Amino acid sequence: MAPWWFWFYRESVPRSPLALAALASVAVPGLDVYDVLRSPNTDTDFDVVVVKDSTGKRWIVRAPRRAAAGAALEAEQGLLLALGRARETGLIDFDVPQPVGAASLGRDEGRAIVYTEVRGAPLVLAGLRAGPGLAASVGAALAQVHELPISLIDDQGLPTYTAEEYRERRLAELDAGIQTGKVPPRLADRWERQLENISWWRFDPTVVHGDMGEHQIVVADALVAGIMDWMDARVADPADDLAWLVAAAPTDVVDSIVEAYTVRRRELRDPHLMDRARLASELALLRWLMYGVRTESQDIIADGEGMLLDLDTLLADSEGERA
Repeated sequence: MAPWWFWFYRESVPRSPLALAALASVAVPGLDVYDVLRSPNTDTDFDVVVVKDSTGKRWIVRAPRRAAAGAALEAEQGLLLALGRARETGLIDFDVPQPVGAASLGRDEGRAIVYTEVRGAPLVLAGLRAGPGLAASVGAALAQVHELPISLIDDQGLPTYTAEEYRERRLAELDAGIQTGKVPPRLADRWERQLENISWWRFDPTVVHGDMGEHQIVVADALVAGIMDWMDARVADPADDLAWLVAAAPTDVVDSIVEAYTVRRRELRDPHLMDRARLASELALLRWLMYGVRTESQDIIADGEGMLLDLDTLLADSEGERA
């Protein structure tokens, strides 16, 4: 889902794969384009294609459709290069896309960026099994992200939050949601109690991917081969990168991932890490509702309201069973 502030920027007409292939030839001198395929990663913010050269090597081309998306794309470039150096020095053992060239899209439209392709297939969460193997590899990869030096983010001028600043940010999101009148009161009370429980928020901020999910993780030979899409990276709450697992993975798979994650973290003293991850997974529904409110999309608003009501009922039933 796009960040809330993307909505008010002008949306451009999607560019054809052939147009993006031509831009790739400009961006990378000597690139002899043999074939081009539209990528499934194309969305409302980016046109994305896969370009094959005459040797069979594949390249990724991304072109922003909005000015704000273009700014985020530019900000990511330095971080990707720094992550590439982290890979070379052994701080991480997975690949990240590396920018190799850029071509202007025209006045005030930003640039198309060409990247090396991380080979492999997207992770399929439904196919994960507990125990050693891929689940453990996912946990280790997440730990490596969170063990990266904070200076890697600072040096790129990307957002950095203290634990208290991040808690206040979450509270502001909740307050904005409550003001819409569309958040079930029990959910609002639950989230407010958890956000005001200071003991939950005594954590050491880390480098965070910020948009972690199965489509961002590339798998090869039953191991994590790469991690994509670093535009939301920041120094913040490591629980955010675990929220997608809490929301969708079976408990035994989550346990295997967290076990491998804990082993790879050097000094992990965060007893409420998974509590905050669960909270983050629930607040994702609130952010979807607010995205609909800000874009004035009645379909998204209705979808968000329905998901919040379903969550409210699920939690109420669960608490009733425990009682």
